[in-house]
Amino acid sequence: MKIALTFLTVLLLSPLVGLNAADSPQKPGKPNIVFIYADDWGWGDLSCHGNTWLKTPRLDKLASEGIDFQQFNVLSPVCSPSRAAAMTGRFPGRFGINTVFGVSKPPEMPDWLDSKAPTIPRLLKTAGYRTGHFGKWHLGEGKPTMADYGIDDSAVYHGPGPKVSPYGNDIPNQAVKFIEANKDRPFYVNVWLHESHVAHSPSAEAMAKWKHLDPRQQVYAAVITDGDNKVGLILDALERCGIAQNTLVVFSSDNGPAKSKENDIGVTGKYRSHYSIGEAGGLRARKTSLFEGGVRVPFIVRWPDQAPAGLKDNATVLTAVDLLPTFCAIAGITPPADAKGDGENMLPALKGESPRRTRPIFWRNNGNKKDPDFWPDLAVRDGDWKLVTTFDGRQVGLYNLKADRAEAKDVAKEHPADVTRLTKLVLDWNATLPTKADPDCSETPR
Repeated sequence: MKIALTFLTVLLLSPLVGLNAADSPQKPGKPNIVFIYADDWGWGDLSCHGNTWLKTPRLDKLASEGIDFQQFNVLSPVCSPSRAAAMTGRFPGRFGINTVFGVSKPPEMPDWLDSKAPTIPRLLKTAGYRTGHFGKWHLGEGKPTMADYGIDDSAVYHGPGPKVSPYGNDIPNQAVKFIEANKDRPFYVNVWLHESHVAHSPSAEAMAKWKHLDPRQQVYAAVITDGDNKVGLILDALERCGIAQNTLVVFSSDNGPAKSKENDIGVTGKYRSHYSIGEAGGLRARKTSLFEGGVRVPFIVRWPDQAPAGLKDNATVLTAVDLLPTFCAIAGITPPADAKGDGENMLPALKGESPRRTRPIFWRNNGNKKDPDFWPDLAVRDGDWKLVTTFDGRQVGLYNLKADRAEAKDVAKEHPADVTRLTKLVLDWNATLPTKADPDCSETPR
């Protein structure tokens, strides 16, 4: 009798069992990767980094669900070279990209990023990923198309192909459409936001929220709120599509906050012309400087079941050239030898470990010799030591970043051997960089 009842129970429940099996989520394959890259968003422009007047609830929640890396550096304090490093895994100076496209043109500067350069999208396509880029590009607008860089779907500003408005929600909305269209296959997508770059164009809703602040703070707080909400639109889309659990989300910024200027409030057309009052979170200097305020930026990673939730990593030294080898490792591929990458596979860090990097980090920039925070042309970090210097090596500063995050104490005189070693290291590296633009990447060969 018991056997008969058991059989009857199984028979009656079997349709439900089949239904549950059919509705259960499929075993996840390769993880999706979403790379959100803000513009001029300072390390201190997040409330989870201690800011007292800016509120970033969506980013704060993202950090609480993953890892907030405290020592992440981009490879330039300005836009184009920073983005070139993030895309190629190589120091931007190797392509002659040491400044911003369309602003100035030193002899080594090409007109666009070499389309044959290794790129994250191109390499991930070999692993079966669909690739997208929505938002700012600013890596040249010459002959190459976005497809030449390995990008399947795109809508950009400061770049080739279909255009997207930097203002309003056009960028996140386009990215959401890409996510929805590719939710059943692995994808990689760049969501490169306009916030908090000038000209500022905050929404009326965000301006109303911060009407109690003074005009400069009101505009900047509203812009940050809009940027935070745009991050939320992407996160909500992942949840709605049922793929958040199998998606790595990275949030960062291309450089530190822009310089402030007095008497900077005005209106140009419908947009507000307003210089940044963003914060570097106690780091020295700002955008265009090789001190940490110009190159240390937020780096938040959420990767469910992989990255420990709520971890603040103060030890791991990460940098933008690590993204390519790390993302490739996540996709299960190895960059080819001819990629000649400058970064390291830091996948263990994204899983909560604290690997020690084995390669030095190099920067190049044209410093402003009249400003005590903006004079360095070159910089190198090796372990906890960071040295900044001029092109001729005659002016130097040495800082121990483990003991002196704010670079407040120059200890060059106390450590002459380290000064000699690091100065030679960075000058020798600089000597390997091109001095003339690649004619294949220039409209007019020089």
